[in-house]
Amino acid sequence: MGASGDLTTITDSVRELRFADDISGRGAFDAMTTLVTLRNLIEHHAATVVGHLDRLGVARDHGRKLSELLIVMGLAPTVASRLIRISAAREKLPTLAAHAADGAISAEHADAVGKGVDQVAGRSAEPIDDAARLNIVTDLLAQFFSGATPAEIGKHARRLGNQQADDTGGVPAAEDRNLNALTHIIDGDGRLQVRADLNTEVGEKFSAAIEDLAAPRPEPDGSPDARSAARRHADALEALLDIAARSGDVAAAPRTQVLVSVPADTPDLADLPFMGSLSEAMLRTLTCDAGVTTTIVDGERVPMEISREKRLFPAHLRKALHKRDECCIKCGVSATRCQGHHIIHWADGGITVLDNGCLLCPSCHADIHHNGWDVIMGLDRHPWLIPPVSVDPKRRPLPAYNRRTMNLDDLPSAA
Repeated sequence: MGASGDLTTITDSVRELRFADDISGRGAFDAMTTLVTLRNLIEHHAATVVGHLDRLGVARDHGRKLSELLIVMGLAPTVASRLIRISAAREKLPTLAAHAADGAISAEHADAVGKGVDQVAGRSAEPIDDAARLNIVTDLLAQFFSGATPAEIGKHARRLGNQQADDTGGVPAAEDRNLNALTHIIDGDGRLQVRADLNTEVGEKFSAAIEDLAAPRPEPDGSPDARSAARRHADALEALLDIAARSGDVAAAPRTQVLVSVPADTPDLADLPFMGSLSEAMLRTLTCDAGVTTTIVDGERVPMEISREKRLFPAHLRKALHKRDECCIKCGVSATRCQGHHIIHWADGGITVLDNGCLLCPSCHADIHHNGWDVIMGLDRHPWLIPPVSVDPKRRPLPAYNRRTMNLDDLPSAA
């Protein structure tokens, strides 16, 4: 099929398809079977055309990569990447291409088979020949026809690859650093999605560090940790970043700098270079102790004023905070994993002195800025926590974690 008119006719026919409201169960099943085959065929032909676009250099002529051109044409990034991989595998895997041309296999499964062949070949110490490649394709296609999902095909390919490594002296997938990858994208909600694919050694280091930092800790009233396991692991990752930013010096301010741009006329439109816009509450949290440089910019984004670094707690004050508070005043996590918090915020005129600071871990720091918890400095020159109404309707003060063995009958006189 080479004429665009033929494609237009087919497109119009598909667009005009209608299914009766009183269709039978058997009729709906048969229609769906046909539509699945049609979808498979369309994606097979799409992969073919992608090959022609690549061969003809259409993307290059437009100053783009092939994947960028496909995304501009309306394809999701994952779909564009998949079609490019299928197109590239077509010549070396004719058996797979033949099944795709019949509409018997979906693009997702065809991609899993193609990646699986590369997985097995990559584990071999020597290049594999056409006969060996055919055997691998046949094995993986058998998995598909037995009902395996793309993920299951990939898992089977890894087993075949490890066998190949054992037989030829290659490197098992679990131990191959060349396969290590970490990707991160910002989704539509402004959140960062992270995915990592790590070999055994790096994976063990990561898992050990996360588990060590993600241990449950009790709430201020002694109840079990309310955070989910996933939330605790995310908090542990933040702790790892903070530890790395301080380069082992627990009394130092973080060395990793975050740049916040704040428009002079519209401060509510402050943003970050990677993650984009942020709320005023988050701006206050970031500028509390995270090694943030806040830049005031005019309408043309030209810097007008740079924030003063003295708002950060210097080493001698951090040591004093460590001595007085010993740990996070809310949950008790180690002082080495805590940030310095201004009780009266810097932006509200609070100064950087011991009596205006306390130690909070990143998770509890967020509770103070976002979830209704307050901190006050008691007459005893120790920080006290005021829980939100949802925790204690009377909002009775709680002593810092390291002082909760004191007699709570003395709360009114101490706070």
